[in-house]
Order: sequence, then structure tokens, then C-alpha cells
Amino acid sequence: MKTVVITGSTRGIGLGMAKEFLNRGHQVVISGTSDNSVSHGLASIDIMKDNTIGVPCLVQDPDAIQNLWNEGVKAFGKIDIWINNAGVSTSRNGLEDLDTNEILNTVDTNLTGSILCTKIVAKEMLKQGFGEIYMFEGFGSNGQLQKGLTVYGSTKRALRYFTAAAANEYKDTPIIIGSISPGIVTTDLLIRSSKDSSENWEKAKKILNLLADRVETVTPWLVEQTLNNNKNGAKIAWLNRTKVMGRLFFGGLFGKRRIIDDWEEEMKTHR
Repeated sequence: MKTVVITGSTRGIGLGMAKEFLNRGHQVVISGTSDNSVSHGLASIDIMKDNTIGVPCLVQDPDAIQNLWNEGVKAFGKIDIWINNAGVSTSRNGLEDLDTNEILNTVDTNLTGSILCTKIVAKEMLKQGFGEIYMFEGFGSNGQLQKGLTVYGSTKRALRYFTAAAANEYKDTPIIIGSISPGIVTTDLLIRSSKDSSENWEKAKKILNLLADRVETVTPWLVEQTLNNNKNGAKIAWLNRTKVMGRLFFGGLFGKRRIIDDWEEEMKTHR
């Protein structure tokens, strides 16, 4: 049984991964930015409740990060895996129109937060003699460019370098550093931001229907790969180049994937 801490895990893919770790009998510490978000996340978990605790944490705050580690150890005795999933994005305005606080919050959460978490957690894992730390990649990690994602993409591009550098720094220690790339996952944030940034939503939706996946589709594979990983510097990537090319080719021929359409219909039903 392993103990897993996931930052930003009160909703979306972070919460999905938390549930998958619990499905496999592991212990999970979920975390969000407030008591309210943590309570909401915990309330959505209906299995292995004794294996779960929730702790609020702002990843820009070193004291909050330390408290998250301490509470996890207090509850479960150790922490085997720490996943830096917490992330935000700016609005899709042009850079010149972005509010300064939006820019600072995105950089502080996505990049500075991951660096601070890794610094504090690595120190604790060296003391306990083992542990794994994973960064969450996203749009921009491999250099993609898109208007409206300049700041977000910059943080993810920089985070890829940080992951490689940290893996190199800790290669002769008992700590494993790696990255997790979930691909394009259907969440309310993805749909809303895609609509806001696209002049032709129907055209954009055709591409998303081919490349996007549901949280419940992606998370079992990501969790399984994470649990089985023993390689420092590992890149756990769901949507690789081969899969992209295959979906674009066969999707263009047959066009049967309706991931976004189905998700939108479900959201209408729930409302």
C-alpha cells in the first residue's frame, strides 16, 4: 500500500487520479486551495474513505506545503508518491490585455509552486530514504504555440526543463523525479476556454472530438503507469505522437469519436 499526495486534486483529473489510486487500495491525500474545495472533493469520494484525508494547500506558500507533507505523514506514516498537479491558466486575452495578477498567479501556481513543492518534498524524501515526485505537463510543454496561452504555455515549457534538471540533480539518490502528460482531457475548463478562444467552435470541436479523452478513460492508465514506474526521469505520456497520428487518420476516415459532443450533452442533462 502506497501513500500518494496530489496537489490540485479536489476536481478534474487530479480528483480522477485520486479515485483511481483508491480503487487500487492505496492511501491518498487530496488537496485544494481552500477548506471548501477540500470538503467538496472528499464528499465526491465514495470508496475507501478511511484511506483518504484532505488538506488545504496553496502551493505558492512553503509553510502550507510543509503542512501538507506533515499531515500526510501524520495520517499514514509515510509518503511514497507526490504529484504536482495544481495548475491554473490566465483568461484567453492577448498578453497586452492580461491583468498582472492573472499572470503572477499562473506563474506562481504552475511553475513556482511545483519548484517549491519539489524542494520541500525532496528534502523530506531524502530523510525517509525513498519517494517519487511527478510534475504535470500541459499545453506548451513541447513548444506548442497558441494565442491566449502565452503565459500558461511558458510555465509548462519551463516546467519540462525543471523536471529534467531535477531528475539529473537527484539521479544518484533514492528519489525518482518524472513527469505525467495526460493529453487533452474533457473538463469544464477545457470546453469553456476552447470556446472563448475559438472563432469557429464547430471546427475546433472536430479536432477535440478526435484527440480529447474523458477523465475516466485516461486516469486508470496514468495511475497504473505511475505505480509501475521505477525509472528516474520517466515521461508518462498518454497522448503520444503515434496515437495522435492514428486518431487524425482514422478519425478523418470514419469520424466516429464524439467525445466533446457527448460530454456537452451530459452537462446539459446534469444542469
